[in-house]
Order: sequence, then structure tokens, then C-alpha cells
Amino acid sequence: MSRIGKLEIPFPGTVKVTQKGAEVHVEGPAGKLTQTLPETVKVKVGNGTIEVQRVDDSRAARSAHGLARSLVANMVQGVTERFTRQLTIQGVGYRAEMKGTNWIQFTLGYSHPILFEVPEGVEVAVDPKANTVTLTSNDKQLVGAVAAEIRSLRPPEPYKGKGVRYTDEYIRRKEGKAGAK
Repeated sequence: MSRIGKLEIPFPGTVKVTQKGAEVHVEGPAGKLTQTLPETVKVKVGNGTIEVQRVDDSRAARSAHGLARSLVANMVQGVTERFTRQLTIQGVGYRAEMKGTNWIQFTLGYSHPILFEVPEGVEVAVDPKANTVTLTSNDKQLVGAVAAEIRSLRPPEPYKGKGVRYTDEYIRRKEGKAGAK
């Protein structure tokens, strides 16, 4: 039995969980989410809890059990609390600003500004004084993917630490040529 898969998922009364075949629909105060689960697992919605069970003990069912439970738990958490990811821009002249409602313009040391379109379902807040970009959504996977895509525009370099990094990320710094003596 999967250690993660066997845990029940509690959900508050404000969340509504329905299942149609392999699809699980979760609706709450922060929005709606839908996820298609593998055919090797089934979901039982009880009184205030959700239980993810395997259909059989095949290798595919065992490998999908913990994943399916984590996906459903993230959906419940997303529609109640929402997920947030914060990025920090570090470097002289490096900055971000909003252009319209779903475009961010980055100046990251290249010869041109970079326009980044934020996908639907993600809210963005840019703080020019602190040089941070905050992404918020009820879909954990979408927030992580957008944050990783923004970070890839100019990953942090190890000598001066310039670039786009997660706020909670630690960059190991190198000494450089002067330290080789």
C-alpha cells in the first residue's frame, strides 16, 4: 500500500467534489478544477473526506496510487487557499513591469525587452520597489510551470547572483578569478 495514497483527504464544507468516470471535479471558494485520473485508481467521496483506492495490485496501479492522491489533495487545497510563487529579480537595471492585464515586460540585461504573456488562470502582481513578481492561482501545476518559464528567461548566475530566482532559492556563489590567487 502506498504511504501517500492510503491517506484520506479531508475537505471543508465549502468544497464540492464530484466524480464522472475518470474525471474528478472540485469546486470551492477560489474556483473550479478538473483532473483526469488514471483508470487504475478510483475515488470514493465520503462525508467530508476523499479516499483514493487502487483497482488492483498491478504495477501500474501501485505507481499511480500516490500520484492520484497528491493530485486530488492539491486540487482541494487550490480551491480553498490558492497557491503562490514569488520570484525576485536581482541585478543592476533588471526589472519587470505590467503591460496591460496579462503581459509582463522584463528588462534583464539583453539588448531588447522581453514581453511575457501570462496564461489565463494565473494572477500576477509586480512590485517594482522590491523587484518581485508574485504569481497566484488555484492550479499548483500551472503556477509552477509559469514561474519556471519566467525564471528561465535569465537564470541566476553563480558569480554575482544576477538574474531571476525564486524568493526562497539559495544561490551558491563562486569566487571568480580574483579568488584563485
